[in-house]
Amino acid sequence: MDNKKTDAYYISKIKDDIAVIFQYMQDKTYEEFVEDDMLIDAVMFRLVQMVESIKKLTQEFREKHNDVHWREIIGFRNGIVHDYGSTDYTIVYEIIKEDLKELNDKL
Repeated sequence: MDNKKTDAYYISKIKDDIAVIFQYMQDKTYEEFVEDDMLIDAVMFRLVQMVESIKKLTQEFREKHNDVHWREIIGFRNGIVHDYGSTDYTIVYEIIKEDLKELNDKL
């Protein structure tokens, strides 16, 4: 039995993480987001998980879909993980409200 995970598997995981983030953030203002530590933790966890799946996409897939800024997305994750205490939540909120839908649509 072959347990090799494919790009389709990781795309499904990415889309699931995005859907959960959208569910968590439904109708939330920036102020509501930054005042809710549990929401921040949940969203940040899902963002990190999403990028971990992105990192597992094949190079061929990422090259074929070079209109997505893969390197910037991965860099954002590194910033979250390695500098969590000083994450700019304004940027996180903008990514959620503006960029995730576009990424979801492209996938």
